Amino acid sequence: MEHTINWISHEFAVYQHTGQWNNVGGIYIFAGVNPQNQWTPYYIGQCDSFQNRIPSHEQWGKAQSLGATHVHAMVVSLAATRDTIESELIQAFQPHLNAQLK
Repeated sequence: MEHTINWISHEFAVYQHTGQWNNVGGIYIFAGVNPQNQWTPYYIGQCDSFQNRIPSHEQWGKAQSLGATHVHAMVVSLAATRDTIESELIQAFQPHLNAQLK
């Protein structure tokens, strides 16, 4: 499996949900591989700290039930930049579990 994946022009690292998470902010995507062997995003979000957000995220169980197997993460330090990227990705991919920003 690839260790990085591009969503539009943004490069994300691919992780297991149960991995070690750093105390840095960024964008994350709960994703799984569909029958056509392509990544499908089920939820896109942002956080100030992956360490504090990812392990107990309330959408992970729902995303898993839809087919999510991995977390794609990209470090983005500035909150304003995270807002822009998150909105762009949600608009482009319309993930099933994202109700806002569609």
